[in-house]
Amino acid sequence: MVFVRYKSNRNVVYSCKYHVVWCPKYRRRVLVNGVDERLKDIIREVCAEIHADLIEMEVMPDHVHLLVEVDPQYGIHRAVRLIKGRSSRLLRGEYPWLKSRLPTLWTNSYFVSTVGGTPLKTVKQYIENQKHV
Repeated sequence: MVFVRYKSNRNVVYSCKYHVVWCPKYRRRVLVNGVDERLKDIIREVCAEIHADLIEMEVMPDHVHLLVEVDPQYGIHRAVRLIKGRSSRLLRGEYPWLKSRLPTLWTNSYFVSTVGGTPLKTVKQYIENQKHV
Protein backbone atom coordinates (compact mmCIF):
# COMPACT_ATOMS: atom_id res chain seq x y z
CA MET A 1 0.00 0.00 0.00
CA VAL A 2 1.34 3.45 -0.94
CA PHE A 3 0.81 6.38 1.38
CA VAL A 4 0.84 9.87 -0.03
CA ARG A 5 2.01 12.70 2.20
CA TYR A 6 -0.15 15.72 1.75
CA LYS A 7 0.89 19.27 2.43
CA SER A 8 -1.39 22.16 3.20
CA ASN A 9 -1.52 25.89 3.31
CA ARG A 10 -4.29 27.99 4.82
CA ASN A 11 -7.00 26.68 2.49
CA VAL A 12 -5.65 23.91 0.25
CA VAL A 13 -4.48 20.39 0.97
CA TYR A 14 -2.28 19.16 -1.87
CA SER A 15 0.32 16.81 -3.27
CA CYS A 16 1.73 18.49 -6.41
CA LYS A 17 5.07 17.02 -7.42
CA TYR A 18 6.67 18.02 -10.70
CA HIS A 19 9.59 16.80 -12.79
CA VAL A 20 11.12 19.90 -14.40
CA VAL A 21 13.89 20.03 -17.02
CA TRP A 22 15.47 23.04 -18.73
CA CYS A 23 18.62 23.83 -20.72
CA PRO A 24 21.10 26.64 -21.23
CA LYS A 25 20.69 28.62 -24.43
CA TYR A 26 21.81 26.62 -27.49
CA ARG A 27 22.19 23.60 -25.15
CA ARG A 28 25.73 24.77 -24.41
CA ARG A 29 27.68 22.72 -21.89
CA VAL A 30 28.30 25.60 -19.48
CA LEU A 31 27.08 24.12 -16.19
CA VAL A 32 30.60 23.03 -15.20
CA ASN A 33 33.63 24.26 -13.22
CA GLY A 34 31.73 25.36 -10.13
CA VAL A 35 28.73 26.81 -11.98
CA ASP A 36 26.86 23.56 -11.31
CA GLU A 37 27.43 23.67 -7.55
CA ARG A 38 26.55 27.36 -7.32
CA LEU A 39 23.39 26.69 -9.35
CA LYS A 40 22.38 23.97 -6.88
CA ASP A 41 22.84 26.43 -4.00
CA ILE A 42 20.67 29.04 -5.76
CA ILE A 43 17.95 26.48 -6.49
CA ARG A 44 17.95 25.37 -2.84
CA GLU A 45 17.69 29.00 -1.66
CA VAL A 46 14.79 29.82 -3.99
CA CYS A 47 12.90 26.64 -3.06
CA ALA A 48 13.30 27.41 0.66
CA GLU A 49 12.16 30.99 0.07
CA ILE A 50 8.95 29.96 -1.71
CA HIS A 51 8.34 26.96 0.61
CA ALA A 52 8.73 24.41 -2.18
CA ASP A 53 10.11 20.97 -1.33
CA LEU A 54 13.14 20.13 -3.44
CA ILE A 55 12.95 16.35 -3.53
CA GLU A 56 15.73 15.62 -6.03
CA MET A 57 18.05 17.66 -8.24
CA GLU A 58 20.72 16.90 -10.82
CA VAL A 59 22.70 19.43 -12.82
CA MET A 60 24.24 18.11 -16.01
CA PRO A 61 26.64 20.18 -18.17
CA ASP A 62 23.82 21.02 -20.61
CA HIS A 63 20.56 20.64 -18.66
CA VAL A 64 18.95 20.65 -15.21
CA HIS A 65 16.52 18.12 -13.67
CA LEU A 66 14.38 18.93 -10.63
CA LEU A 67 11.82 16.94 -8.72
CA VAL A 68 9.96 19.53 -6.71
CA GLU A 69 6.69 19.91 -4.82
CA VAL A 70 5.11 23.34 -5.20
CA ASP A 71 2.00 24.85 -3.66
CA PRO A 72 -0.62 24.87 -6.45
CA GLN A 73 -1.66 28.40 -5.52
CA TYR A 74 1.91 29.57 -6.09
CA GLY A 75 2.23 27.60 -9.30
CA ILE A 76 5.04 25.68 -10.94
CA HIS A 77 5.36 28.35 -13.66
CA ARG A 78 6.16 31.04 -11.08
CA ALA A 79 8.63 28.75 -9.31
CA VAL A 80 10.50 27.90 -12.52
CA ARG A 81 10.49 31.53 -13.66
CA LEU A 82 11.96 32.64 -10.31
CA ILE A 83 14.62 29.90 -10.26
CA LYS A 84 15.69 30.53 -13.86
CA GLY A 85 15.61 34.33 -13.51
CA ARG A 86 17.56 34.56 -10.28
CA SER A 87 20.08 31.90 -11.24
CA SER A 88 20.72 33.59 -14.60
CA ARG A 89 21.31 36.98 -12.99
CA LEU A 90 23.54 35.65 -10.20
CA LEU A 91 25.54 33.17 -12.28
CA ARG A 92 26.21 35.65 -15.08
CA GLY A 93 27.37 38.15 -12.45
CA GLU A 94 29.64 35.66 -10.67
CA TYR A 95 30.97 33.94 -13.81
CA PRO A 96 31.57 36.67 -16.44
CA TRP A 97 32.65 34.09 -19.06
CA LEU A 98 28.97 33.04 -19.27
CA LYS A 99 28.14 36.48 -20.71
CA SER A 100 30.66 36.10 -23.51
CA ARG A 101 29.42 32.60 -24.43
CA LEU A 102 25.66 33.23 -24.32
CA PRO A 103 23.28 36.15 -24.92
CA THR A 104 21.12 34.77 -22.07
CA LEU A 105 21.84 31.83 -19.79
CA TRP A 106 18.60 29.88 -20.21
CA THR A 107 16.25 29.10 -23.07
CA ASN A 108 12.73 30.50 -22.70
CA SER A 109 11.24 27.02 -22.57
CA TYR A 110 11.24 24.15 -20.10
CA PHE A 111 9.69 20.71 -19.68
CA VAL A 112 7.34 19.99 -16.78
CA SER A 113 5.43 16.85 -15.95
CA THR A 114 3.33 15.97 -12.96
CA VAL A 115 4.46 12.91 -11.09
CA GLY A 116 0.96 11.77 -10.19
CA GLY A 117 0.83 8.22 -11.55
CA THR A 118 4.52 7.38 -11.44
CA PRO A 119 5.95 6.10 -8.18
CA LEU A 120 8.10 8.83 -6.63
CA LYS A 121 10.93 6.34 -6.13
CA THR A 122 11.09 5.70 -9.89
CA VAL A 123 11.36 9.40 -10.76
CA LYS A 124 13.99 9.99 -8.05
CA GLN A 125 16.08 7.08 -9.41
CA TYR A 126 15.77 8.44 -12.95
CA ILE A 127 17.06 11.87 -11.88
CA GLU A 128 19.82 10.41 -9.68
CA ASN A 129 21.02 8.21 -12.56
CA GLN A 130 21.32 11.06 -15.08
CA LYS A 131 25.06 11.42 -14.44
CA HIS A 132 25.60 7.72 -15.10
CA VAL A 133 23.87 7.50 -18.48
